[in-house]
Amino acid sequence: MKVLVIGAVDFSLHCLNILNQAGADIVGVVSTEQPERYSDYADMEPLCCQHGWPFQRVTDINSPVTLDWIGQRQPDVIFCLGWSQLIKTSLLAQPPLGVIGAHPSLLPHNRGRHPLIWALVLGLEKTGLSFFQMNEGADTGDILAQSEIPIGADDNAEDLYEKVKVTAVPLLTELFQALAEGRVQPLPQAASCGNHWRKRSKVDGQIDWRMSTTAIHNLVRALHRPYPGATASYGQTEFVVWQVENVDWPDAEYEIEYHEPGKILALWDGKPIVKTYDGVLKLKQIEPELDFTPDTYMD
Repeated sequence: MKVLVIGAVDFSLHCLNILNQAGADIVGVVSTEQPERYSDYADMEPLCCQHGWPFQRVTDINSPVTLDWIGQRQPDVIFCLGWSQLIKTSLLAQPPLGVIGAHPSLLPHNRGRHPLIWALVLGLEKTGLSFFQMNEGADTGDILAQSEIPIGADDNAEDLYEKVKVTAVPLLTELFQALAEGRVQPLPQAASCGNHWRKRSKVDGQIDWRMSTTAIHNLVRALHRPYPGATASYGQTEFVVWQVENVDWPDAEYEIEYHEPGKILALWDGKPIVKTYDGVLKLKQIEPELDFTPDTYMD
């Protein structure tokens, strides 16, 4: 079965390898001319050169030039795996088996942007990976394969991303085989079910020390690598917080409930201990390192 892959991120490269190992005839790979748009960008060109697969970088996946290049490859099916543009009808209708997308959630729940980030920000205990038949909506097409993924209390974005990649191996392998054998059973998504997550903004990544300890912990792990990190400010200097730790304040006479959010209560092992709305957090890993002073405040 002739397969064309569209993608620009580490998950795209991972799935390209899965499809190759499953026996797909890779007739083309399309990636981006704008890698700076993707936090988890991965260059697929070296792998294409290694295997002799036709490779094309594009800015607009729906442009006539791109459509012509894809059409010349005559794929039976297209897999769009990690791409920021919506696919329009002219491309959706090209391959006989259509265009198949992937979304790291349990569709119809949590359609839309940044599904791994929002799942961690909200403290969800599970997410999933769904492969679906793409249409002109955002993650609204028929579900072709789906698997649940548990989220640990201390999983960060890097951990969850890896879980998604591990889940993709058997799920995509079986889906490819089912497509080749004509035994896929699409499951329509009910239009009235599910929700849609919005695009994350820079403000969403800024720590407000008036947030609860749990909310700050979730924000930090949600924006861990490969994403840009949660941010805070001290002395008007912005820094990135990569890891925090919830700590028990040992001094009963130093009543932390009377101290304001954002106050640096102490330094332990050179790391600031900061008051939140309802507790205390140790900033275990930040970038760049700064000189903090007890009894001062985060901006």
